[in-house]
Amino acid sequence: MTNHRFDVLGLGNAIVDVLAQVDESLIEELALVKGTMALIDAERAEALTQKIDGKALVRSGGSAGNTMAGVASLGGKAAFIGRVADDALGRAFTQEIREIGVEYRTAPVAGGLPTARCIVLITPDAQRTMNTFLGASTELHPADVDEALVRDAFVTYLEGYLWDRPEAKEAFVHAAELAHAHGRKVALTLSDPFCVERHRESFLELVDGHIDVLFANEHEIMHLYKAATFDEAKAAVRGKCEIAVLTRSEKGAHILAGDREVHVPAAPVERVVDTTGAGDLFAAGFLFGLARGKSLEECGRIAAIAAAEVISHIGPRPETPLSTLI
Repeated sequence: MTNHRFDVLGLGNAIVDVLAQVDESLIEELALVKGTMALIDAERAEALTQKIDGKALVRSGGSAGNTMAGVASLGGKAAFIGRVADDALGRAFTQEIREIGVEYRTAPVAGGLPTARCIVLITPDAQRTMNTFLGASTELHPADVDEALVRDAFVTYLEGYLWDRPEAKEAFVHAAELAHAHGRKVALTLSDPFCVERHRESFLELVDGHIDVLFANEHEIMHLYKAATFDEAKAAVRGKCEIAVLTRSEKGAHILAGDREVHVPAAPVERVVDTTGAGDLFAAGFLFGLARGKSLEECGRIAAIAAAEVISHIGPRPETPLSTLI
C-alpha cells in the first residue's frame, strides 16, 4: 500500500511548553540537574511557573507534536493523536496545532487531570533543563487510536516519553499492529536516556517486534544496549529494525539500513541558541523524506537542515518555513 493521505501520524504527549532563558544560578537554586528531563507534580509545576512568570514563551509542544509541526512546515501532511483536558491550556494546544496545519481529532477530556505542560529552562550555553508535568497526556488509551488516521498515514511515529502507563503502552502496540495490518510503517523515538533506563526491557521488545524506523541519540542507544561505545551500540541495533537513525549532535548522524551505513554531517549553524526540539525536528525531516520516497542520504540532509533551523532560535518548532530551506 503506497498511496497515503498523511505522511506522518504522531502519537505522543499533548503538552504546552513554557520556555524561559535563565541564568545558571537559577538552576542551582532550584537544585535541578542541567540538561536533563524530570517528571514533576502539579504543585512543583506551579512553583516553577511562578519563578519564571513574565519572561516565559508559551507554545504548544510535546516531542511528537513538535515533530508533526516540523512535517507540516516542510510542506508535508501530518496528523497527531494526544490527550488534553477540557481546560484553557487544552484549548490553546488544540487551536495552535490545528492552525499550523496538523490534523488533530482527539476529543478533550473533562473532569480528569489538567493539560500537561513542560517548563523548559534554557541556560546561556543553550542547554535545556526540562521539568514536565504530564497531566492528562498520560491517560492516552487504545480507544484514542483512530484507525482511519493510522490507515491513511505512511508512517505512525511513537514518542518514547509516553511509554509509562499500561494504557499508553497498549495504545502504542495497538497503533503499531493497525499500521502493519494496513501495510504501513511504524517509527519510534527513544526520547531520553531517562526513559531508556526505566523501560529498557520493554523498549527492546518493542523495537524487536513492532518498529521499522528507530530514532535515538548516541546516549540513548548506548543505554538501550548497555554498550560501552557508540560503535558497540551500532553493532547491537543493526538488524533489529529496518532503519536505525542515530544522532550525535555536531558530529552528525548515522543511518543504518541492512548492511548499509550512511553518515549525515550536521548542517551548519551560525549560533546555537536552544537545543530544544533538535531531535524532534531531525525526525520530522527524515520521516518527511522517507514518506516522499527520498534516498537515505536525502532524508538525512532534510533532517539535518530541519534540526539546524530549530536550534538557531528559542523554542522547539520552526520559525522559518522549512519548505523554503530544503
